[in-house]
Amino acid sequence: MSTPTPSDSSMHGQIALVTGGTGGIGSAICRRLADAGAAVVVTYSSEPAKANALIQSMSGTGHLAFQARVDDSDSLNALVKNIAEKIGALDLLVNCAGVTTPVKHNDLDALTDEWIDKIFQVNVRGAFATIRAMKPLLEKREQSTVINISSIAGVTGVGSNVAYCASKAALDSMTRSLARALAPKIRVVSVSPGWVLGEYAKRFDPEYIEAQVNATPLKKLSTPEDVAETVWAVHTKLAMMTGNIVPVDGGRPLGV
Repeated sequence: MSTPTPSDSSMHGQIALVTGGTGGIGSAICRRLADAGAAVVVTYSSEPAKANALIQSMSGTGHLAFQARVDDSDSLNALVKNIAEKIGALDLLVNCAGVTTPVKHNDLDALTDEWIDKIFQVNVRGAFATIRAMKPLLEKREQSTVINISSIAGVTGVGSNVAYCASKAALDSMTRSLARALAPKIRVVSVSPGWVLGEYAKRFDPEYIEAQVNATPLKKLSTPEDVAETVWAVHTKLAMMTGNIVPVDGGRPLGV
């Protein structure tokens, strides 16, 4: 059950939308924003029971869960209508919905056209389509924020597959373009984790994860909560930031 009093009030009275909110990183973001006093709208593509369990576990009140697909503009338009009718405006949009699959970078044949299309449809087009759809709701506030959950793979070229790395580079480029295009009312920032000890990391052998830890200067990997704390800080504390790519990676690009 949710607790009636959030742990701080930095987002009291604000509304946040988190796409892909039921994933490991997404759910941590939802909980952190709720702890700050926000009412959080969580989207999911499937598993409504998981989404409802999440909002029941979050502190505060006013949280909602809606099924929506970021790669389906009709679905996003229906989401806008629901939010407009039930809430009216947005202070923060977090684009956390994303997909990938592990494919060795030198195995070009294994990265199929279908997976390439799916990765770009969700990770890039989906983020853009969500921003486009939510823009009228974000513009109702004096200033609002869009945070795209990216990855250092967009800079390092090291990640689950070639298309995933390219999709995150495209997402960062889009962040810069839209930060200029939507200013001054809407800030747009990428939060860019390195390896995150979340659901995706569980697919890999412990020895591989240990190697990633050893290659990171801080000798630890980010947690979903680290990413969530950065999202909260960008929105509530770093008001002069837009068009920036904010790493949450323990210095991983400095490692071996």
